[in-house]
Amino acid sequence: MTQGLSREVEIDPHHAALLIIDVQNYTARRDGGEYRELTELQVEERFGFFFRTLEATALPNLQQLQAACRNGGIEVIYTVIESLTEDGRDRSLDYKISGLHVPKGSWDAQVLDAIAPAEREIVIPKTSSSPFVSTNIDYVLRNLGVRSLLIAGILTDQCIDSAARDACDLGYLVTIATDACATHSAERHEWSLRNNRGYARQSTTAELVAEIARLTGD
Repeated sequence: MTQGLSREVEIDPHHAALLIIDVQNYTARRDGGEYRELTELQVEERFGFFFRTLEATALPNLQQLQAACRNGGIEVIYTVIESLTEDGRDRSLDYKISGLHVPKGSWDAQVLDAIAPAEREIVIPKTSSSPFVSTNIDYVLRNLGVRSLLIAGILTDQCIDSAARDACDLGYLVTIATDACATHSAERHEWSLRNNRGYARQSTTAELVAEIARLTGD
């Protein structure tokens, strides 16, 4: 590490954004498109841990972070899995192989009602794990003057991890809100956080809410 530099620094609220990744009807509702071919029992057996964690912990924490950022004048930005076309022919090969298909403008593409974007907030459709691969998000963040990037959402070990690493390589100071993320098992969540600890600062929602309030005077 270069002397005097560290990733363990507080956010700069005047040059910060909260990025909420893929918390949308398709992925974050039991009746969403990702689970539509499954019975209720199959959803519970395969994804019960994920939904319990999302509903009891991650989603309430996302609401707290969202409110704190809005009160502090910090940009709140969302990504959603959504094709540019109805038939999804523009999707990444990985998404095609994985069977991830959210048609342009569909109900599945909408951000979850519980954290619905405000009128002036930005929603960016993506067709890859990291939004930095398939969207102009880097261009948008730089236009907004963002340097400190808070990341939360789903899945911890997939899109969150990919976005965090890419953002770090592009020169952003990244903080992952550890308890405002969710994935399919506790083991996957913890291993992902261990693996990206060398890239990003990690904080709890309570720590970040307090930090934002102190730095913005709210």
